[in-house]
Amino acid sequence: MSNAEFKKQLQEWRQQLHRIPETAFEEVKTSAYIAQELKKMGLEVHENIGRTGVVASLTVGEGNGIIGLRADMDALNLMEVKKLPYCSEHQGKMHACGHDGHMTTLLGAAKLLSTRKNFNGTVRFIFQPAEEIGKGAQAMMDDKLFERFPVDAIYGLHNMPGLPVGTIHTKSGPIMASEDNFVIRIKGKGSHSSSPHMGIDPLVIAAEIILALQTVVSRNLDPLQTAVVSCTEIHSDGIRNAIPSNVEIKGDTRSFTPEVQKLLEERMRSICESICAMHGAECEFEYTHEFSPTINWDECNETAIIAANNVVGVENTNSDCVPIMASEDFGKFIEEIPGCFVFLGSKDEDEEVIPLHNSHYDYNDAILETGAEFFAEIIKLCLAK
Repeated sequence: MSNAEFKKQLQEWRQQLHRIPETAFEEVKTSAYIAQELKKMGLEVHENIGRTGVVASLTVGEGNGIIGLRADMDALNLMEVKKLPYCSEHQGKMHACGHDGHMTTLLGAAKLLSTRKNFNGTVRFIFQPAEEIGKGAQAMMDDKLFERFPVDAIYGLHNMPGLPVGTIHTKSGPIMASEDNFVIRIKGKGSHSSSPHMGIDPLVIAAEIILALQTVVSRNLDPLQTAVVSCTEIHSDGIRNAIPSNVEIKGDTRSFTPEVQKLLEERMRSICESICAMHGAECEFEYTHEFSPTINWDECNETAIIAANNVVGVENTNSDCVPIMASEDFGKFIEEIPGCFVFLGSKDEDEEVIPLHNSHYDYNDAILETGAEFFAEIIKLCLAK
């Protein structure tokens, strides 16, 4: 296959996957299409791993090394606005995070590796469902992913619209944050809005709590560490002329270490319960761990840097990038096994940046080959002949 033919194939794969977006654990058409294309390459394919996940294996030579490459498959519940020849055929769903491009990149790597066979060992191509809700990695592991398909290390990537096209960014240690969700339920005593003294106003209490929670980061956390506490929803059972009895606050926190996660949960719980008690209200505090932080392993990061240097050049490789506070389900995998996650820049010069999770977003097909070559280079380095 010529380079022009390969680029055309990548574009065809990506645009077909863009047409059939499916959300978490509903990736039936998507996984069937992926499995079909992998089988055409002669790979050993296993479906329904973690409900809708796909794992394909390619062995060359007699080497004992096994490396995993991972792509996410799910789309978002967003209405696509941009009128494309290959726009979403599923009403109210679209690939607004680039998972169509990630799947195509991994298919491209499979094509390159199955054609070149320039390594000695086994590659696992792991297509993961339900990344957006942070449940797919665990579902695959609950389905004995690494017992059935063991790997020595695993690598992944994510496109980044704000970074220059064709650049690769990585770092050792934390590169993406955890996400913990919280729900605060305040039970006061409703009353007529003209007689607040006859009730216990949960809205006033909620306002105090929302402001007080911001002191956790500014006054309880070491200034050299990083965290975000965001209250994003507030609901009550009141009406215009009635002070409510109940208020519910929802939000999330972001951080990079288990120690900070623990501190956030403990301080937030104490603040909420204490403020409610001070006003004579009842408090219910829920705190759940949704996404693990993505913490790159040193040795895998070194391999990723060398691969990036070889593919895009030293001048286009950032080996100590700034971590971001967004979360990625890949972090769950590398809690268990060595691995590394990198960012692949997709912003053309002078182009307006359309961020991820935007209804106008579309993957930049120009970076598909770069991503595929990066994955293929990882395998060449890890499983050298």
